[in-house]
Amino acid sequence: MTRARSRVGPQPMTGRRTLDVDRLLDDRHTGIVVCCGSGGVGKTTVSAALALRAAERGRRVVVLTIDPARRLAQSMGIEVLDNTPRPVPGVESEGSLDAMMLDMKRTFDEVVESQASPEKAAQILQNPFYVALSSSFAGTQEYMAMEKLGQIHEAAQRDGTYDLIVVDTPPSRSALDFLDAPERLSSFLDGRFIRLLLAPAKGPARLMSVGLGVVTGALTKVLGAQVLRDMQTFVAAFDTLFGGFRQRAQKTFALLQADGTAFLVVAAPEQDALREAAYFVERLSEDAMPLAGLVVNRATPEPSREVTADEAMAGAQRLRKADPESLTAGLLRLHADHVRLVDRETRLRRRFEAAHPQVPATVVPALAGDVHDLAGLRQVGSLLAGERPT
Repeated sequence: MTRARSRVGPQPMTGRRTLDVDRLLDDRHTGIVVCCGSGGVGKTTVSAALALRAAERGRRVVVLTIDPARRLAQSMGIEVLDNTPRPVPGVESEGSLDAMMLDMKRTFDEVVESQASPEKAAQILQNPFYVALSSSFAGTQEYMAMEKLGQIHEAAQRDGTYDLIVVDTPPSRSALDFLDAPERLSSFLDGRFIRLLLAPAKGPARLMSVGLGVVTGALTKVLGAQVLRDMQTFVAAFDTLFGGFRQRAQKTFALLQADGTAFLVVAAPEQDALREAAYFVERLSEDAMPLAGLVVNRATPEPSREVTADEAMAGAQRLRKADPESLTAGLLRLHADHVRLVDRETRLRRRFEAAHPQVPATVVPALAGDVHDLAGLRQVGSLLAGERPT
């Protein structure tokens, strides 16, 4: 979770609009907040802290995480997170907070069960190729994250269970994989290879084709006869469901583009993370996704500027000459390193500002330790909102 070195207030990004987190969370028109960013920047912590803060400001919130480390359950006092929303105890307001973790395979199973007859669903769910596809196919996790978001939103609209959904997107080095996943999965299921596998199941005339026979024979040698039969059986059974999958993916994609959805890009104050954040911002703009702003998480706290880095280093060198074991010299060197690190992070943030001046942002300083309970999440939420700790 979020780790840091001291407890200080937020550091505004110079020369730009500040992201007003409380205004975003208090706006009842905002129904979905999507936290995206590269791995290791504290997305899960930010998502959980936003959800808790919104709940304690009176919203009825559910937070969906796709975090494989399962840290969210611990910080929220829940023994196990799964595909079903679980109430978070200890919320201090009239609002409410539920939390859940995406079960990729279970979500895929639910879609199949909702789209097929009981007999066909059983046939698909027991198919070995389907078991592999639903558990490990590249892009399935991202697709099912969008599917689960659509399910939650549909149920919330129907039953009035939630008025805000916070989504912690899958950890991925490739920016916005979860936006590409529906098209990737659709292309796979609608591709030539799958159509070729489906051809024998659609008529003996095609099976007699010399070209198809050659390809099928080659596939049999590579994959094995049983694997090929499993794939053909799956595709034949799944073919009637394909249109429903594509339609649902398109509906959720449109939901992400709609008014009431807000994307927050989360980044660390590091060169690679801010480079990824810039790509996220540009890609969200290309896809007409509503970007609310940037969260620069785990920034190094601002040090005292009474002594510059150069002065501290010069003093340390003089003391070292007189006393190689000087503790004061070591402290001066640490101060110099601290100042230079903050200056480096500031230069990186300003470079991002210059390239994306239209993006509101907030800078969250790193904390003194890991976030492991609701109190820690509250503190992160306060810092996100620009409050100084009391």
